[in-house]
Amino acid sequence: MVQQAGGAEIDLAGTWRIVSADGKHKADYVVPGDVHSSLIAAGIIPDPYIGRNEYDVRWVAELEWVASRKFKWDGGAGPWHLDVDYLDTVAEIRINGKKVLNAVNCFRRYRPDVTKALRRGENKIEIRFLSNVTEAAKRQKAHPYFVPYAAQNCPIPDTNFLRKPSCHAGWDWNLAIMPFGAYGRVALRKTFEADLPLHVIVTQRHLPNGNVEVEFSVAGPDSDNRGRDVVLNCGNVIRQRQYKGKNANSGFFHETETFSLSKPKLWWPAGSGEQNLIDVSVRCGTEHWKQRIGLRNIELINEKDKIGARFAFKVNGKEIFCRGANWIPADALPSRATPELTRKLLQAAVDANMNMIRVWGGGYYEQDWFYDLCDELGLMVWQDFQFSCNLYPASEEFLWEVWHEVNEQVCRLQHHASIALWCGDNELIGALTWFPESRANRDRYLVAYDRLNRNIEDAAKAADPDINWWPSSPSSGPLNFGDAWHDDRSGDMHFWSVWHEGKDFEHYRDVSPRFCSEFGFQSYPSLHVVKKFATGPDDLNIASAVMESHQKNVGGNARIAETMFRYFRFPSDFGNFCYLSQVQQGLAVKTAVEYWRSLKPHCMGTLYWQLNDTWPVASWSGLDHGGGWKAMHYMARRFFSPVAVMAIPDKTSGGFVIKAVNDRLERQKISLDLIVLDPAGRAKPFKTISATLPPDCAVEVVKLKRGELPPGHILIMDFEAGDGSKGRAHFSNEPYKALNIVNPGLTQSAKIKEGSLVISLKAKHAALFIVAEAGVDGRYSDNVIDLLPGESSEIIFTPDDPTNLQHALNNLIIRDLYSSSH
Repeated sequence: MVQQAGGAEIDLAGTWRIVSADGKHKADYVVPGDVHSSLIAAGIIPDPYIGRNEYDVRWVAELEWVASRKFKWDGGAGPWHLDVDYLDTVAEIRINGKKVLNAVNCFRRYRPDVTKALRRGENKIEIRFLSNVTEAAKRQKAHPYFVPYAAQNCPIPDTNFLRKPSCHAGWDWNLAIMPFGAYGRVALRKTFEADLPLHVIVTQRHLPNGNVEVEFSVAGPDSDNRGRDVVLNCGNVIRQRQYKGKNANSGFFHETETFSLSKPKLWWPAGSGEQNLIDVSVRCGTEHWKQRIGLRNIELINEKDKIGARFAFKVNGKEIFCRGANWIPADALPSRATPELTRKLLQAAVDANMNMIRVWGGGYYEQDWFYDLCDELGLMVWQDFQFSCNLYPASEEFLWEVWHEVNEQVCRLQHHASIALWCGDNELIGALTWFPESRANRDRYLVAYDRLNRNIEDAAKAADPDINWWPSSPSSGPLNFGDAWHDDRSGDMHFWSVWHEGKDFEHYRDVSPRFCSEFGFQSYPSLHVVKKFATGPDDLNIASAVMESHQKNVGGNARIAETMFRYFRFPSDFGNFCYLSQVQQGLAVKTAVEYWRSLKPHCMGTLYWQLNDTWPVASWSGLDHGGGWKAMHYMARRFFSPVAVMAIPDKTSGGFVIKAVNDRLERQKISLDLIVLDPAGRAKPFKTISATLPPDCAVEVVKLKRGELPPGHILIMDFEAGDGSKGRAHFSNEPYKALNIVNPGLTQSAKIKEGSLVISLKAKHAALFIVAEAGVDGRYSDNVIDLLPGESSEIIFTPDDPTNLQHALNNLIIRDLYSSSH
């Protein structure tokens, strides 16, 4: 973030006034923030997350709105410029009636010189938000040919012509209300050059002897060619230099400065080492660039092999298996996507043993705080450029806008230790086959795509030639326009046959991706979350109008139900339907992750779709809206454990293999107890195994022949590793509905202790998928657990709001597989 240092600044954040262009609607408007949130606060529109209110607020985006406020200016010497970013999207800004900016791109930072528009004393600034709905339609109509958009996802058309988050028009997990507003900084700043901010690019060279060279490439204004004093700080090593333009007409300087650091502590992804960070800064006149960086070397390995081509990440010379999920905006309403919520969501990812987040290409380039948190937490970031599932125009005007957007974003973010990859887009190659127009005239749309993709790559590498670049996701590699959904030989893969084609979970084992960057299965929100948007008891039915409006994937509810009947017995009520949907979601993703991890190093990454929700909705998310953990996230903490044990069916023999995976960079000793549950819920010890796992590998621990696990029996796997990892997993060769699941005779008690709810459980017979539900937002020490006969366990629940503790005690429900259908 560039901050004012020693100059003058007028921060224009705060309370503005928003008025519809027709004058019918007026409210206070909080900047930074979205207009919808202020209209909700004023009572002009209802909360779109509740009931079917979404459809009653779409009119807001169809109107023009004017936001305004007054400020005082003392007439200080200039020049002065307006500093604006995250302005969404087509907007005009006037100061004292004089237009100073036409904005068309939510992903750019604008810095127009506004000196001539200012006057001493009181001033008025206005932002006129044109209707993005109307402007998108105008651009489509003016284009020489029709450019298709993902209508199956987006009820609001033509937004592929806007540089705005695609998901604002709706998605198969998002509502469609087209929020807009000023979400970032809005300030007046005095500086010596309004149109040339300080640009800093950081390049690291890691030497064989452990030393690191950190090079700062610094560009800034020098319009009078007198030179500028620049102060650089790298880890408390300070240098002062005078930089001058290369010639009298250049208008700017561009210099490099290199610091040599002797064997510094490095930054590592979570689970592989510490997240060491150092302070760096560059000061030039009134401009002050100040950051924390991590010293690390991240390489994308894309070497050809006998199968195709690898896709793996190497950090500081060590290959790292990527465990993680896809990130979508933290909330559908930008005002609610706070730093606190962002930290909660990202911390949940780390707590579930993730080390990578993919920032999906239909949302935002996130705010600075997002990447700061990823640096701090050790989450590598796969960063998509913001193009997703649509086709896009390739006009000179559009490409010019995209070039500057991409260049600015790479300049802004490239120094972050967490940034591992820049990816051109999400699923645009596949989109070439989705529309009748592109199927009928593939050459036209393929050429347009290629122009756009090369433009993105050129702009990114102009900012930083050393970036890890990947053209698209999924992709088999540069200049390959083939089907990366079903080709698992090279590159990254999106695998959706289980969900979209309704195939069995076992079908995940029919593919062997090199890196799977998207796959997933839906579930319903937790029951207490559903009750937040339900308008009454009648809504608690999957076929109710409200529940169907909170399911945006066509056929999604039917697919959840049909799959449930394939694997489980019919749930007894709506609450158990929500519970079983989350258990089966976790089983689906667990099946994929465990098999693909067992293929290591053939496969070197699994990022499931998706980490979080933008609003309360049936979706593929492992977290409820607001950050509560669904069943899958507790399961993910186990199946993403750096050391893990899994059972993999052997299609050749009809038996199965017990494999152990070690993602640590050190050898690990493990002990493994295999226990068999019989149809009466009794447990019998089967095998005890000790093994030493080499670093960073998947190994076979034991192979079981056909019949060693008799029909109707379940295998329990308890393990403990030298790094402190321990866990329990179970494996069944049959659908759970075919098993004789006996009443576990669960007993429970709960008490309030030191701000938490302590839940004690005991099982007479084996109990599977035990879940505690306290009925309020909060965090459980563990959930979705299995108990053997006679075993006890304790779950501690801590509510987000301490005043809800008594409510949690009074409304506690314990669910398990047996009780879900009885």
